Amino acid sequence: MLRDDRVTLAHGGGGKAMRDLISEVFAAVFRPEGMEDQARLADAALAEPGARLAFTTDSFVVTPLEFPGGDIGKIAVCGTVNDLVVGGARPLWLSAAFIIEEGTEIALLRRIAASMQREAEAAGVRIVTGDTKVVGRGKGDGVFVTTSGVGVIPPGREMRAELVRPGDVAIVNGVLGDHGASILAARGDMALSTDIESDCAALGHLMAAVLEAAPGARAARDATRGGLAAALNEIAGAAGVGIEIDEDALPLRDEVKGVCEILGLDPLYLANEGRLVVFVPPDQAEAAVAAMRTRPEGQGACIVGRAVAAHPGMVTMRTLFGGSRIVDMLVGEQLPRIC
Repeated sequence: MLRDDRVTLAHGGGGKAMRDLISEVFAAVFRPEGMEDQARLADAALAEPGARLAFTTDSFVVTPLEFPGGDIGKIAVCGTVNDLVVGGARPLWLSAAFIIEEGTEIALLRRIAASMQREAEAAGVRIVTGDTKVVGRGKGDGVFVTTSGVGVIPPGREMRAELVRPGDVAIVNGVLGDHGASILAARGDMALSTDIESDCAALGHLMAAVLEAAPGARAARDATRGGLAAALNEIAGAAGVGIEIDEDALPLRDEVKGVCEILGLDPLYLANEGRLVVFVPPDQAEAAVAAMRTRPEGQGACIVGRAVAAHPGMVTMRTLFGGSRIVDMLVGEQLPRIC
């Protein structure tokens, strides 16, 4: 039985202490089938002729570990699920590996595990395998989480940035920048006071609704590190098209605009954890927006721009003053350790 209040190096030593940590904090919550060194996966979707596997992996290092609207566990599940769904896959299974610093509260680990399981159940995925490692005090940052995800792409579905064509419409599913702004405020470094919560959400159900309403959807990206600007630049570069967005159409809270004005940040580059941009043919755009708005995580869906033949590989924005400016990729990161 796990009696410690905090993690010690013994919990990473391979003995009874480690077994108790894994069994009581993680396995008891995730309920994998057995305690083997691998998960054995089976689903009817795998047997469908023409179906393909999708696989992704990501590491999460957010500070603070808990913040308004989420925690590192919620981000780990949602981020990996979203990496699968933007490629048209139905997410099915996740792995979760934890690097835990000596001295971390066991109660915090329990909250993180519970948060992960809640999000996995809501997203319709299972956490089926994982790992834990303990590092010495001062050698980590509380908890790091690495999640990998496996999903299935149905036969005939193809979503890739290279498929975007001039005229295709860019749609986002809600207000931008909430995650980055909430993390900045939660750190307390700059005495900011705000009620903004992270937008962290798994978007599998939303994407399923979009694909049903707009089966010709070309490509999607989740606007995480680097924000909407990075996602659009990735698509423009891969497709060899220009992308034009309208500043007046961007969905931004006044609070986020205020935080950015005070600190000299650009909300287009703020991280999101529950926002995506999807490109669809123009005749399917309204249907895609309407489908997004049927989901809680898509209530603020709107059209923000479109792909064009001009200036291939470049993103530009029509400003509120009627001019145009280039929206380039950041060289670095506006805010470190954001997700």
